[in-house]
Amino acid sequence: MAPGSEQLRPAGYLTAPFRLAAILLALLVLPPMQAPPARADGNDDVAQLKLRPRVNKPEDWAPLYSRVDKDLQRALEVQVAAHPQWQRLANQRRLGLCTVDLSAQPPRFARINGNVMMYAASLPKIAILLGAYAAFEDGSLKETPAILDDLDQMIRVSSNEAATRMIDAVGMRKIQATLRDPSYGLYDPSRGGGLWVGKRYAKAGPRIGDPMHGISHGATPTQVCRFYYLLATGRLINAERSQQMLSHLEDPGLHHKFVAELDELAPDATMYRKSGTWREYHSDSVLVRGTQWRDYILVGLVQAEDGSEVLREVLRTVEDLLIPDEYRRPVNVRR
Repeated sequence: MAPGSEQLRPAGYLTAPFRLAAILLALLVLPPMQAPPARADGNDDVAQLKLRPRVNKPEDWAPLYSRVDKDLQRALEVQVAAHPQWQRLANQRRLGLCTVDLSAQPPRFARINGNVMMYAASLPKIAILLGAYAAFEDGSLKETPAILDDLDQMIRVSSNEAATRMIDAVGMRKIQATLRDPSYGLYDPSRGGGLWVGKRYAKAGPRIGDPMHGISHGATPTQVCRFYYLLATGRLINAERSQQMLSHLEDPGLHHKFVAELDELAPDATMYRKSGTWREYHSDSVLVRGTQWRDYILVGLVQAEDGSEVLREVLRTVEDLLIPDEYRRPVNVRR
């Protein structure tokens, strides 16, 4: 089995033609996009967040790099230090974390080893997704039901075969050029690298490691966070394409790591997610929009045998940093 394999086709899986029809129907019946409220506190807000990207007014939008929040950054550092294993892994550059609180105005951003590039297994398949939609836009790839179905399989159930077909259809060099395009900046040598796809998800084929580290399937926490941030704000290609890419990421078919934890904490939340696993390399990334307070991005890259469990605990810890006081459960004190 090729590196990054996480394949499973769940019951109830919808093929691309049905998902595409649903998207087109939504575009026909929904009113024009509007900026959602500062915090989603009710079901009406949640429906709006689930159906469309958060489109900020141009004057309110700013790059993620400028959204670092000192308080959230310090709180995240304190939590990492409170877990000796996490601190050790972070010091060894084997742990990278990134979170964005989208419910805040302006959004709050914090990261640990944000510009450290690591092997990320299947997570960089999101770069293939972007490459395909960029190719749809410039006309070099035709948007067919078969192609859309491959994108669904590649993202939702992490099919290596579908990913390899998409790399061949788009072209590996074109995917890499899209990542390095300054309009996206998802691979940026001045910031440690970023998302990279340099090999088919198969045994055969050339290997083109990233220019800085020679990694075949790599990512930095910050650039993965930026991918979701741009999608959430309708700025990855454009608002319509952002919505289409989000539709592939929604309702993940693999329920482990972040998703396993969210299944327990917030089973009604909407999740947009891509993960990766190969040997001791574990990665996960999610955009969460809940029925009460959840509206955040979380990315984690870990090189450790128990990395999957580390990521589950990371999610619980970060949620505790983000939850508003009014939603905290009261602590019963015995007397």
